[in-house]
Amino acid sequence: MNPLLDKLQPYPFEKLRELFAGITPNSAYKAISLGIGEPKHPTPAFICQALADHLPGLASYPTTAGSDDLRKAIAGWIERRYALPALDPATQVLPVNGSREALFALAHTVIDPVPGALVMCPNPFYQIYEGAAYLTGAQPYFANSDPARNFAPDYRSVPEEVWRHVQLLYVCSPGNPTGAVLTLSDWKELFDLSDRYGFVIAADECYSEIYFKPEPPLGGLEAAHKLGRHNYPRLVSFSSLSKRSNVPGMRSGFVAGDADILKKFLLYRTYHGSAMSPSIQSASIAAWNDETHVRENRAKYMAKFNQVTPMLREVLDVELPDAGFYLWAGVDKRAAISDTDFARRLYAEYNVTVLPGSYLAREAHGVNPGRNRVRMALVAEVDECLEAASRIVEFTRKLAAS
Repeated sequence: MNPLLDKLQPYPFEKLRELFAGITPNSAYKAISLGIGEPKHPTPAFICQALADHLPGLASYPTTAGSDDLRKAIAGWIERRYALPALDPATQVLPVNGSREALFALAHTVIDPVPGALVMCPNPFYQIYEGAAYLTGAQPYFANSDPARNFAPDYRSVPEEVWRHVQLLYVCSPGNPTGAVLTLSDWKELFDLSDRYGFVIAADECYSEIYFKPEPPLGGLEAAHKLGRHNYPRLVSFSSLSKRSNVPGMRSGFVAGDADILKKFLLYRTYHGSAMSPSIQSASIAAWNDETHVRENRAKYMAKFNQVTPMLREVLDVELPDAGFYLWAGVDKRAAISDTDFARRLYAEYNVTVLPGSYLAREAHGVNPGRNRVRMALVAEVDECLEAASRIVEFTRKLAAS
């Protein structure tokens, strides 16, 4: 067996199951889960219809590069969303089976597993980054989030000697779980470092279409264009229909950017067997070409966050994030309690599930930046989220009074 598999840690939800082992939650309350970031809004009917209309496509083998029509639809969406000049759909865009598998697979294209090879990850982080690092023979290096910067990673604290060994940098903006969005200044700093040390930047942007300000989150390709970085050197951006269009089961996304990297990535994927079903491709074209359902989806999230955040702010250390559908809340504002104890007792006493922040981070540079925080995914309908918030407020006030 591959010995590198032994380096992988249990996924956060496995840890959560262990934390809840032996607990029978209070039966007076209906179960509400804010633990898993799985979109719960209904899939738009026109996407379902497009899928049904193209089921005959199941009779054909798909190409790894995807159809010309799909690549053109994705390129068109990127150009409209980020005000970019025309992309070459044949060389600068590649459909993928959801951003998760592509984020993992890219490392196998990019990493040269020489001794000391590093993959830099934000901390807290999406655990796929860490697993990709280990299974390519590299080591992860964690850049801790900085509360003073709305939980964006503190890259300036990274020593120069570390940067010399970085081959791949994972950026998550908007961030999971923090919701932080990188600024143009942040991107310039990263691009300058990439130019100096030669590492590839993988920009995970799957939460880009759920935001709460008038202006949408800045994307990596958009930042590169604004800074005059033509052809997006050493930059690839990842996005997905899962959150944008409420179709997590379609497993449909894209990678776009540096054509030289995508050429090698396509070669890797051809051997890996990563081709998207023709039926899914057709439904994806319909989704990328429509913005009405995206605006409606965003409005539903905005309504939830604008109601839930003020309620929870009274008892937790929490603010409206830049973007995304998570609240990243400190639990010890009113009572001394750890994130794991908070999650366990909330589940036992009020039948509400949240994810301990320490499960989403690693001990790095003397601290676990997720400690005493919890991630709450506001993915259910507004009434259910408000009910969960009411229970959390009652639970937290009870803690403070005890």
